[in-house]
Amino acid sequence: MLEIFIHSFHSNFCRNQMLNQTAVTEFILQGFSDDRDFQILHFVLFFSLYLVTMVGNTLIIITVAQSNNLHNPMYFFLAVLSSVDFCFISTTVPKSMVSSLMNDNVISFAGCITQVFLVVSCATAETFLLTIMACDRYVAICHPLQYKLIMNWNVCLHITIIALVCGVITGVGHAANTFRLDFCSSNIVEQYFCDIPQLLRLSCTTTETNENITFGLVLSVGSFCFMFVSISYCFIFSTVFKIKSTQGQYKVFSTCIPHLTVFCLFVCTVMFSYMRPKALSSPSLDLLAAVLYTILPPLMNPIIYSLRNTEIKMSLCKMGKKYFRFHILT
Repeated sequence: MLEIFIHSFHSNFCRNQMLNQTAVTEFILQGFSDDRDFQILHFVLFFSLYLVTMVGNTLIIITVAQSNNLHNPMYFFLAVLSSVDFCFISTTVPKSMVSSLMNDNVISFAGCITQVFLVVSCATAETFLLTIMACDRYVAICHPLQYKLIMNWNVCLHITIIALVCGVITGVGHAANTFRLDFCSSNIVEQYFCDIPQLLRLSCTTTETNENITFGLVLSVGSFCFMFVSISYCFIFSTVFKIKSTQGQYKVFSTCIPHLTVFCLFVCTVMFSYMRPKALSSPSLDLLAAVLYTILPPLMNPIIYSLRNTEIKMSLCKMGKKYFRFHILT
């Protein structure tokens, strides 16, 4: 499906190029610096962040899959979220690392389409998954006796599939909305990956419709999810404060506060990146906002959920002991 989508847009782009010899055939990503020392530093830093993120998310997926005590909706959603984070950070960071190491910031037209599609798809899916996780916590804490009935595996699978499909549809829609435009002047993208706001500035055609559609979609999805999560946590905290046990309160807060922090950081930075006025835009601010929503959440999710979650830590310890004993015996 993605190959057909890319081929269709590339064909249309080539036809436009025949009509206009100045048409853009590739893009140049701005990167973080032109200084060679800073490029090497950027590569080392991004490689370290990428390695930690990949290892952390992979450990969560394996731990949830192999630990029977983690086979419940909460950890199922966490494993799916880790899978999306795995894809999310792999869409932008490896290309940026290679560009810094090789001092080559060129990205093909098809590669740029792919980045836009995957970034939007993963960001949308992550937003919905974090919202679903808030709903799961609400049912578990406020309606514990009905939890297994409401959040059964059939429901979990269906809402997860819906979240992922909505992400793909949104990604296709945004990519189609962006690359139907003509790019025939500058091809320098003032970002370390192909991001929609920066691409719209390069278009030599009117982008008002595109900006309105992007603004409307981000506002509607972001506002709906933010409102849903806020209401869920209002009920959750209201219930938690009624718990007399300090240990019980701590257990709930240790699960909910990290999730709420990640959600607010992610949604706020995405909405800022796609909805802020042009007057507030600057290359350094754009880079910072992009890092906050493309790198920080995938990095923070496994660290927060593994370090602050007792069940995951215990399961990781059991896996470690089992693996260690295996090597001793052999």
